Amino acid sequence: MDEPTKMTILRVIERAPQWIRHDLEAKDSGVRARAEETLAAMIENALNGDQSGV
Repeated sequence: MDEPTKMTILRVIERAPQWIRHDLEAKDSGVRARAEETLAAMIENALNGDQSGV
């Protein structure tokens, strides 16, 4: 992974809303999956140049 990509991903993770951070730790697999999918979408948007989520 190149450095700009890595930095973009780290910025998204650092700015992830609290509910995502909380739900990533959930025991309920459905809740956890929703948070994972949301975070993945945020990362995808950032990598595609949509800076609104970063």
